[in-house]
Amino acid sequence: MANESISKTNAVRLLDRLGIGYELRAYEVDLGELAAETVAAKIGLPPEQVFKTLVARADRSKDRNGICMAVIPGDQELNLKALAAAAGERKIQLVPVKELQALTGYIRGGVTALAAKRDFSVFVDETIELFDVISISAGVRGLQILIAPADYLRATKATIAALGQAKKDEPE
Repeated sequence: MANESISKTNAVRLLDRLGIGYELRAYEVDLGELAAETVAAKIGLPPEQVFKTLVARADRSKDRNGICMAVIPGDQELNLKALAAAAGERKIQLVPVKELQALTGYIRGGVTALAAKRDFSVFVDETIELFDVISISAGVRGLQILIAPADYLRATKATIAALGQAKKDEPE
């Protein structure tokens, strides 16, 4: 798919406004398989270079003020204790998928920390610094943004922390 036929998402418009360079990479969406590893294979990058954005809420908070975003490598899972520590919270949990769109404006498989409905605190796994380029969702399924980590950190005002951990075999 040529870039000209790709409509600009809010995330892409934000990068344009900030003067940040990026590359868009489209891929075929399979609704049964939205995992970051699958996206990585489709866009030709290793899973650890494709970062996924998860939305979490501090347990004490039932409103949007306790919401933050965690951006971790596609081959890892989120260490909730590490995120809570980075966010200065006692306990934190992932937001249910059904709440994602109302909170962020994005749907599962298209969540990005760029140009969400509100400015949330963003925490990015420290491995982001290992790469010249990372891939993140452009805000819709089927489109990824390839961007320099420093530019991504600047655009999201993210805090770097050790957030990821090896995946455990667990039923979901």
